[in-house]
Amino acid sequence: MYALLGEHDAALAQSLHDEGWRGHPLKPIGLTSPQFKGARPKKGVYTTSQEGSVWFGSPVPEIASALVAALAARTEIMWGPVCLRIRGFTVDIGVPTKAAGGAELATATPVVIRHEGRDLLPGDEHFVERLVHNLAHKADVLGLPAPSGLRVLDAGPRRRFMVRGAPRIGAQVRVELDADPRFVEAIRSWGLGLDTLQGFGWIR
Repeated sequence: MYALLGEHDAALAQSLHDEGWRGHPLKPIGLTSPQFKGARPKKGVYTTSQEGSVWFGSPVPEIASALVAALAARTEIMWGPVCLRIRGFTVDIGVPTKAAGGAELATATPVVIRHEGRDLLPGDEHFVERLVHNLAHKADVLGLPAPSGLRVLDAGPRRRFMVRGAPRIGAQVRVELDADPRFVEAIRSWGLGLDTLQGFGWIR
């Protein structure tokens, strides 16, 4: 992500990496791991196919436009040791939410939440509390009203990934969120929970 941003705006990429966004340590960026079409599931293995997608997003226009410009100039992306050839890309501006409250959001990748150094799963004590706290922090970064409530409607199985030698544990979730429509649309381009810059919590 920083390499992509740096190709278009090196100062922006360095500032985000070192300092976060405008005085906040959080980085308003989200992405997915590659999602491969038709890949057959296999326990303990990340399976692939010849066709797939990766989504990148940010609720901050300055960051989003830098990503679009960088991707437009690319023919491939290095994902760790794997070279992904870019066959094309589209810009999804979303459909504005018109009414406050009751927005339903489902994630395509696991949501990572921690409390006192422990990874939490939906159903664990403090999971909703810490997720609401994370969303309130994101709202503060964006200068928007914090959400007033969150309910977990459904959750997937526990998933564990290693990221640079450290474990990330979480589960995909479907939640209902009472929030300002502007915040709902912003969070769709950022994600739920922690480690969104590593591909977690991306909203479908």
